[in-house]
Amino acid sequence: MGRHSSRARRSPPRAWVIAGVLVLLGGAAWATGAVVRGRSGCDRHVVVRVAAAPAVAPVVAQVARRVAQSGCAAFEVNAVDPPAVAQSLTRPGGVRPDVWIAESAWQLRRGVSGVAGGSSIASSPVVFALTAQAAAGLGWPQRAPGWAEVLTVPGLTLGLPDPGRDPAGLSALIGIRAAVPAPDGYAAALRRLSPNALPATGDLFARLGDPAQPLSGFPVPENALVRHNDRGGRLVASYQPEAPALDYPFAVLGGAGEDQRAAAGQLRSALLGLDGQNALAEAGFRTPDGRYLRDGATLGVSSRTQPPPPAPADADVDALLGQWARINSSSRARVLIDVSGSMNAVVPGTGRTRMQLTTDAAARALGLFQPTSEIAVWEFATRLDDDRDYRELLPLRPVSEQLAAGAADRLRAIEPTPDGATGLYDTVLAAYRLASAEWQPGRLNLVIVLTDGRNDDAEGIGRDALVAELARLADPARPVAIVGIGIGPDVDVTELAAIAAPTSGQVFAAPDPTRITDVFYTALARLTGA
Repeated sequence: MGRHSSRARRSPPRAWVIAGVLVLLGGAAWATGAVVRGRSGCDRHVVVRVAAAPAVAPVVAQVARRVAQSGCAAFEVNAVDPPAVAQSLTRPGGVRPDVWIAESAWQLRRGVSGVAGGSSIASSPVVFALTAQAAAGLGWPQRAPGWAEVLTVPGLTLGLPDPGRDPAGLSALIGIRAAVPAPDGYAAALRRLSPNALPATGDLFARLGDPAQPLSGFPVPENALVRHNDRGGRLVASYQPEAPALDYPFAVLGGAGEDQRAAAGQLRSALLGLDGQNALAEAGFRTPDGRYLRDGATLGVSSRTQPPPPAPADADVDALLGQWARINSSSRARVLIDVSGSMNAVVPGTGRTRMQLTTDAAARALGLFQPTSEIAVWEFATRLDDDRDYRELLPLRPVSEQLAAGAADRLRAIEPTPDGATGLYDTVLAAYRLASAEWQPGRLNLVIVLTDGRNDDAEGIGRDALVAELARLADPARPVAIVGIGIGPDVDVTELAAIAAPTSGQVFAAPDPTRITDVFYTALARLTGA
């Protein structure tokens, strides 16, 4: 039995990826922060861990404080980006809350197997937020502009939150399809939005004040527009009834004990009570049935009841996201970089090593990915991390965040392992298993392998077993393609082709390492439609 069969995948020793403000009732981290205790005199306190979407987490924390003060429950409330919660739930050893309040039932179904949904504690229509200047050009305030006008009138620079990651973006796709029903018009609208598709609504708000690339409008949850205008902004909401509202389901997850479930029920009841609903209204949310409890006229929104339309079927969602992926060419890629000793070979006539040429090409090629694309980088040799042939260098994050965090410099700083051989097979299998488990609709899901040699790990899985396992894992309904990029004269192109074939992948070769940049650019351009 090869080493690959006994290697347990270990979770990285770090807390959840936190997006936005970490909301704790008196603490500073999920694992160690203090919690709000219940009244004194209790024999014991029931601790309920709550992961809430960042927009709603402050209100949940506020209401949880009141619930805790009247009983023996203790609540830890963290503001956690829903994709981070979903990722943690799918990984062995990941942190699992007792309660998850996502932004939408769709996120909940995707993130937790077997959970059909939770009780909605609030709702927020998805609106097209327009600058006052853009809205005035469409007839506001005399009349409210519709999405069809917004999407077809020339002269407006429009953006979109990533539909594969942000449910407001997915809702917008459904609303756009209703507003511009002709297939060619719908596709044209998506192409118009694609150049300014960004990972999240926060990125779009940041572009409002960008003098070089200002946006005229973009879809957002109504509550985000209200919060922006509460702080002095001047955005106007355009409504599309067919765009599903975000419904903020309150779901108690499997694994919560009986006492946790009872305490969670008290929190849910408090959120749905008058005080809870008023607190949510102050934060810009509507009631679950779409009523607005504030005067919307002063905030650029409508106070008219917006009953949430039915959520789309998963098959319909997959079709929409698939079309968006083809138009937008957004990727979810795990890049595997060979750091075996042979990568230290100096390329004649350059004074640079294969490693330096490869990592420089990889660093510059980051710009070929859409900002909404997500990338992780592993390095591999043999026994690189205890008995594993690979280790994570960059965790899976949007390209825009990777670049802002200095990913290009980190790639260029990679150095070969002097005594390392090429642990290709085990690394590819581990990456493919993870990519398949974390497959996401609306993206080109890829495993990209950069290597200068052939598998040298005699203790790992063999080629025939690897190819058979890849064929078993490959799912046409959830495609993940392996892309092999061979570097230098020693690479075994036949081996790479055999690995890529079961996944309908592709292989590119750069026998002359000085041309790795051209080959890498050609490969990524072909894959991403650039």
